[in-house]
Formats: sequence, structure tokens, C-alpha cells
Amino acid sequence: MVEPPSSAPPLDAAGGPLPADAGGAPPRPTFDRRHAWLIAAMIVSFMLINYADKSVLGLAAVPIMDELGISNSTYGMISSSFSLLFSLSGLAVGFASARLSSRVLLFTMAVLWAVAQLPVLVVASVPALVAGRVLLGAAEGPAASMSMHALYKWFPADRRGLPSALQISGAALGTLVAAPVVTWLITSFGWRSAFVVLAVASVLWSLIWWRVGHDGPHGGEVPPGAEGHRSVGAPASGTPRAPAPQARLPYRRLLLNGTVLGSIAAAFGASWALALSHAWLPAYLRTQLGMTPGVAATVISAISAFSLVLLLSVPVLGDFLRRRGGSSRGSTAIPQGVAVGVAALAMAAFPFVDGRGVHLGLLALAFGGHAIVFPLHYMTVSAVVPAVQRGAVFGVVAAAGTLPGLISPYLTGYMLDSAASRSAGYTQAYLLSAAVMLVCAVAALITIRPERDARRLKLG
Repeated sequence: MVEPPSSAPPLDAAGGPLPADAGGAPPRPTFDRRHAWLIAAMIVSFMLINYADKSVLGLAAVPIMDELGISNSTYGMISSSFSLLFSLSGLAVGFASARLSSRVLLFTMAVLWAVAQLPVLVVASVPALVAGRVLLGAAEGPAASMSMHALYKWFPADRRGLPSALQISGAALGTLVAAPVVTWLITSFGWRSAFVVLAVASVLWSLIWWRVGHDGPHGGEVPPGAEGHRSVGAPASGTPRAPAPQARLPYRRLLLNGTVLGSIAAAFGASWALALSHAWLPAYLRTQLGMTPGVAATVISAISAFSLVLLLSVPVLGDFLRRRGGSSRGSTAIPQGVAVGVAALAMAAFPFVDGRGVHLGLLALAFGGHAIVFPLHYMTVSAVVPAVQRGAVFGVVAAAGTLPGLISPYLTGYMLDSAASRSAGYTQAYLLSAAVMLVCAVAALITIRPERDARRLKLG
């Protein structure tokens, strides 16, 4: 049985306290490599299901619109309804994470994902689609931030680049796998079958997570009595494995420093492109480029594969540079602004090119090049936030950074219905998106300075 850590300092042979350099300071948490990577695998599969859930409506957009006879604006409203409670739930659960374990939070989310697929199976209608998407959005709002928080509890700061990239790569894998599989389900068994399969996948994941998803030793302070407050793998002796809890700082100071604000700006720009791709990219490929459902699914998978390559290389390179003495700004901050800026320029350009190869290349940059922002913006935020407050700040960052999901899909649908032609509507929507993303890119490049802000907050 694991004994609770003693609050008394270690004593020497004479009964006196040991000096700090002889063991008086609590030892650093150990790195349980085996369980840490098991948790990482579970988090990747969690994010895979998460993004498959998000993608299913866009992949089924054409048959749903045809069967229910809905307009572009109505479909855009249904897609945007996903984000109605998305940011709010992300914010609320972020603060609740200080009292609830990641095991409980992620289990509850996955169960709700399964429940959210049910309304449309009972009755296929606009209200049922809206109800399901609102519940799904509320349950998925905290998913990225809380799964990253759970992941960070198992990895020390200088080993988070690859796990962070893998966590976000679950998003790319979700789209990479979902596009062909969900498209096959839709064309072979009808669009409702995709909702059934995703509900079953969520239930299976939640059962496995409840068994293995305990909190790790790098999570900062967890209130006594909270489920999971003892870390798996804690030593049997009274010696604590975790470092002394960091002092809390006022949330106003944490949220208003340049690094956090710049990270929110980067996430906002990347999320704008992400929301646009989930809601409208499949329909754009089919109606504007004349692709069949299978070819469109292949293109979407290729874009996701490009994102995956970036996710598995850029953050890992950043970790390597940091261990070599490089700055956080150079390894994690600047790439965020550059990625969003390049995606913005590509999005502004591709409505005006004719060559199919060039068009597809620009589509990949616009809808895949921004992906590295998501792991990197969590890394820059974690550098200026005490571990004990990390979950709450992650929730705030996620809530603010994902607001485009509430705006972008509906605004695009409105432009498509109000423009002189569907092609003109897409051009207007892409130019507006590029402008928003470019502003976010500039803001991120100017304001994200982790070392400077950590010094100002006296985080060491």
C-alpha cells in the first residue's frame, strides 16, 4: 500500500534535517517510461476518435443536405452549433481540473461523445442534428486541453515535445483514418452508420481508459481526497517523488502576459482554418473541384498525412534544440506564427490558381500547415504557468483559441448563399479567413516570449 508523503524533512543519522544538497529538497519525480507511453497511446486514440467525431458531419454534408433539403446557411448553422458550448465547457472543465482527476474527466467526455450520436439515430432532422452537435461540442470542448494536461502529468518538461506532437497527431490521424473509413460507411451503409460506429468506439475507449488512465507524478498539486491524487508508481516509502508544489499566481497575471495572449492568437488563427476544413472542405472538393466522394476522401487524408509529418518533426526538433540550449521562443514560439502566416497566404492564393497540382498543394498548406500550432501553443503556455494552475489556464486558452468554430462555418454558409455564385462565395470566405489568420500570425510572432514572461512571473 502506498503511504502518503510525509511533510517532515528527511533526517540524517543524528536526527537532524539533511541539507538541501544532501537530500533535504524533495527529489524530482521519476520518469515511468512504460506507463507514460501507455498513457500517450491512449491519449492519441482519444484524439483520433475526437477528430473523427468532428469530421463526420462534414464528410456526410452532401447526402445530409440532399436528404433533408437544407440550405448552405442552415448546414453552416448546424456545423457552428457544435461550438455553441465548446469554449464555455473547455473553460469550466479547465478550472474543475484542479479538483477532479484526468481519469474522471476524460472518461466522462468519452461517454458523452457516444450519447451525442444518438439523437440523429432516433429522428433525422435539423433539431436532432443541432442537439447532437451541441452536446458533442460541450463534451469535446475540454478534450484537447485536458488530454494534454493528463499527458503532461506523465512527462517532464524536457520530454514533452514528442508526446505533445503525438497528442495533436491524433487529430491528423482522426481525419486521415476518418476520411476514407467514414466515407466508405456513408456510401455503403448510409450516413447514419458512421454515427453508430463512432458511438461504439467512444464507449470502448472509455472502458479501457477507466482501467489504465491514472494520474502521473508531474501534475503539480492535487487536493487530498480527490480521486487519483496519489500517482501511480509512487514509492512505497514516505519519501515524496514529486517536487514541492509551486505557489499559485493570480490568474490575471497569468492570462494577460504576452506569451499566453500570443498563444491564444496562434490557436485562434489555426482553429479558424481547422473549423473551415471540417465543415466545408469535403463539400468544396466535391462541388467546386468535381471530385467523387472517394477521391475527396483521399485528398483529405493526404492533407492530414502532411499535417502528421509536420507534427512528428517540428515539435521534436524543438525539444532537441531546447536540450542543446536553444530558447523556447526560437523552438516553439516563432514556428507558431510562421505556420499560421504561411497557411493564411496559401488560403488567399488557392482560389485564384488553375493548375490542379498547384491548387492541391496550396490546399495542403492552408488546411494542414497550421497543425503544428496546437502542440506548440500548449508548450509555450506551460512554460509560463505553475503546474498546479496548468489545467485551468489550458482551459482558458482552449476556450478562447477555439472560438472560430462558432463563427467560421456559419459565416461561410451565409457567404455561399448570399454571393452571386457558389464559387464567388468560397472566394470571399477564403479571403476573409486568410485576413483573420494573418493578423493572428503577426500577433503571435510579436508577443510570444516564454523566457521573458517566465522571468517576470518569477517561475525560475
